[in-house]
Amino acid sequence: MTAAKIRQKIAFSVLGLATMLVVLPILMVIIYIVKNGIGAISWEFITQSPRNGMKEGGIFPAIVGTILLVVGTMLFSLPLGVLSAVYLVEYARDNFFTRLIKLSVVNLSGIPSIVYGLFGFTLFVVFLRLGTSILAGSLTLAIMSLPVIITATKEALESVPASFREISLSLGATKWQTVRYCVLPYAIPGILTGTVLSLSRAAGETAPILFTVAAFYLPRLPRSVFDQAMALPYHLYVISTQVPNLPIKLSFATGFVLIALVFLMNLVSIVLRAHFRKKKLW
Repeated sequence: MTAAKIRQKIAFSVLGLATMLVVLPILMVIIYIVKNGIGAISWEFITQSPRNGMKEGGIFPAIVGTILLVVGTMLFSLPLGVLSAVYLVEYARDNFFTRLIKLSVVNLSGIPSIVYGLFGFTLFVVFLRLGTSILAGSLTLAIMSLPVIITATKEALESVPASFREISLSLGATKWQTVRYCVLPYAIPGILTGTVLSLSRAAGETAPILFTVAAFYLPRLPRSVFDQAMALPYHLYVISTQVPNLPIKLSFATGFVLIALVFLMNLVSIVLRAHFRKKKLW
């Protein structure tokens, strides 16, 4: 065996070990949550409202509230994020101003969620007088999700070969027709990845919704976007820290449902991404 192959095997072994060191703790956490929470999962737990101070009943309002927040976040963040990335990649000139915008987008991804929560509370709840509502919470989570969506979409657009654009323009297509028919269809897998990553984070955040939408105990479904709502992350925090003598298995069961919801979102994304990747011709 040559020295090059030995170095290659050592490198692959190190990479495999690093992967295991990352994946194994995550699997152990998931297994621990499932093991302690699966016993409390039932049809009643999924479909009923909480009662008796959240010590009995289910988490249906929290599930519905989380889904509404995720949908609202997607409606506000996805179009704006994709259009912003299209402008930065396809239309904006490479100058100091655009480079500053791109750097700001990257830096915004690292801002703690509690800061977004305070910003959303100040802007949407107090200044715009939307109150603590699904609308205010969705807008706050959308702002928090934008940097990830813009960055992922920008990278997906830049991965499309420049020859696609050149051929389209040489055949007489306009700039928008080129972007619409020759670039965006091939960037959809990357856009989906960024969108699901941002929405998964939004679904599991507690701090932003704590200030803008979450209700401590609301055993009914919201009637409009201006109503408060329960949400799984905040509900999990409440029952784990504020409800005395609560069976610990209910906390683990709520965490298990939240993980299952995020997993389902990622599964849908994987299926859609595989579908669109089959259409790639390169």
